[in-house]
Amino acid sequence: MEVSAVAVAGRGLVDPHGPVFAADDEALLRGRSVFETARVYDGRPFLLDRHLARFAISAARVGLAPTDPAECKRLAALAIGACEERDLALRLYWTGRTLAVTAGPLDPELETQRRRGLRLFSTPWSTGALARAKSTSYAENMAAQDAAAAAGADDALLVAGDGTVLEAPTANVWWREGDALLTPSLDLPILAGVTRGLLLEAAGRETIEGVFPLTRLLAADEVFICSSIREVMPVSWVDGKAFGLGPAADELQQELRRRTTS
Repeated sequence: MEVSAVAVAGRGLVDPHGPVFAADDEALLRGRSVFETARVYDGRPFLLDRHLARFAISAARVGLAPTDPAECKRLAALAIGACEERDLALRLYWTGRTLAVTAGPLDPELETQRRRGLRLFSTPWSTGALARAKSTSYAENMAAQDAAAAAGADDALLVAGDGTVLEAPTANVWWREGDALLTPSLDLPILAGVTRGLLLEAAGRETIEGVFPLTRLLAADEVFICSSIREVMPVSWVDGKAFGLGPAADELQQELRRRTTS
């Protein structure tokens, strides 16, 4: 992600190309840190309170002291205000020593991907203790994305050893069977996505959370993923199986955008 502005607790706005974290910070030495990502629409961070609540949960899961939500919001406002763009990707980082917020432009390829749909490649996945925390220990997730790219896909679909569908490396996964929408349960070792939670509220269709095999997803009428930055992203291909870009993803995307302005 390109960074246009950086705000750091106790320092304010800093050079986005300058140093932020100390060389002896455990975030660098041990990967002991957490982050949160939100999307900014017309200068306003969307669902920031929900993101900050998850930020606190992630910090507790890796043994870090809680952050001050008011300070997080202040730093976010500083970073957003320093950018020329009004629609941004916002990230918060907490290492236990340093609280930093960055803001930068969105990936220009997002809308192109939305029009054609993503291609997913399923990857066997063994979850660790931090599966439900948004920690910066994302090396395995990035390796899964690299493997998917090598297979000609856009992203990975993480699948447990017994064939249970989990999530994508940085997104939650959904599919449609008739009029019903299905998504893996939070009883599984997956991240409780903020956008996932919003879609459960906004769906207007029957929604089913459960434990499902990959074979069931591959038999679906429509597949899509969701995340804060990518919003609702249709899937056109999973392991070589083609899917049409169905109505549910489009409906949910429109509803999500409507809520960003309400």
